[in-house]
Amino acid sequence: YVTYLYLNVGKKLNEGKTKQIFELVDQPGLVLVQSKDQITAGNAARKDQMEGKASIANKTTCCVFKLLQESGIKTAFVKQHSETAFIAAHCEMIPIEWVCRRVATGSFLKRNPGVKEGYRFSPLKMEMFFKDDANNDPQWSEEQVLAADFSLAGLTIGRCEVDIMNRSTVAIFEILEKAWATQNCTLVDMKIEFGVNVKTQEIVLADVIDNDSWRLWPAGDRSQQKDKQVYRDLKEVTPEAMQMVKRNFEWVSESVKLLLESQASGRVVVLMGSTSDMAHCEKIRKACTSYGIHCILRVTSAHKGPDETLRIKAEYEGDCVPTVFVAVAGRSNGLGPVMSGNTAYPVINCPPLTPDWGAQDVWSSLRMPSGLGCSTVLSPEAAAQFAAQIIGLNNHLVWCKLRASMLNTWVSLKVADQKLQACSL
Repeated sequence: YVTYLYLNVGKKLNEGKTKQIFELVDQPGLVLVQSKDQITAGNAARKDQMEGKASIANKTTCCVFKLLQESGIKTAFVKQHSETAFIAAHCEMIPIEWVCRRVATGSFLKRNPGVKEGYRFSPLKMEMFFKDDANNDPQWSEEQVLAADFSLAGLTIGRCEVDIMNRSTVAIFEILEKAWATQNCTLVDMKIEFGVNVKTQEIVLADVIDNDSWRLWPAGDRSQQKDKQVYRDLKEVTPEAMQMVKRNFEWVSESVKLLLESQASGRVVVLMGSTSDMAHCEKIRKACTSYGIHCILRVTSAHKGPDETLRIKAEYEGDCVPTVFVAVAGRSNGLGPVMSGNTAYPVINCPPLTPDWGAQDVWSSLRMPSGLGCSTVLSPEAAAQFAAQIIGLNNHLVWCKLRASMLNTWVSLKVADQKLQACSL
């Protein structure tokens, strides 16, 4: 990576057990996160060099951050820089590890005797640990985090910020859980950390997410675990044992690339009764594109050319690509019902409403003959979202975008409420 030579790396800002953070002299607000070949367990009570770990860990974390960022999660990640380093937004780290669990195992069982290993948490179990090596990272309650009154990069960590981190942790876990499920792999639990972006004062997912951050059980089978637990469990650290650990880490760094690829295709075909509805249809297409869904616009009238409507329908049924049809027809909507009565694919009515007859026109979409199952959604953006929810059942990348969008809507409401309260006071 020649570019490495031209990166003006300044002083070391921080060093952890597995990485170093350097300032970038020419790029204020950005840092270089450099991985190390060190592997540790039990707060570095056990530590070893694992040749190539820096590159494996960096590859893993860059893929994970790309997946989260493409989904719409706010992170500190900017771009991969070299085999062993990436560039990130400079953050002041909040000294709390957020742990999210789907399956009971590890330290949870020690702290909660009587709970059987493998117990599934639905909803997810959230825990917080204060980063304090001297005291072995004690578990904290929400009240302790609030009482600590942390202030980082000019932002005080209060109730609103804790709630945002809590919600974000759940969303991040669910997105990665969904992605790993495509590889028949159970995400058992994971730990993440947040930072405050020094430029924007925004809370973002920061630090790294690599094979030290989670437990992964292929096929839900603990005996096949691929994460750092294998290293923690070693009775004796031998060269052969370290090779086995390294092979597991390599398996994860290769598999994680597959999480960025969709396992299933899907498309939305918008049928409009007339080109006068084009502006309405373009809104549907634009919203579909934001979910990463291919959207095709066609013009056909079920009243004036039913044979052509059914021919177009057959065109999209003939290649086995999962398809959602959206029927855009005002006045008397025959398009949606005719489509719905003649295809097993889902059909959504999205009639364009006019000021004069709009309310009456809606009835032609709502009042269907028996045996037809098409839904009616009036907003073009909402029709696209509903189509995305259908496609997302089999396409994890679309589902992940929907899940992140849900989180971002919740966070923006929370922040708006906090600002309003500040004004009122």
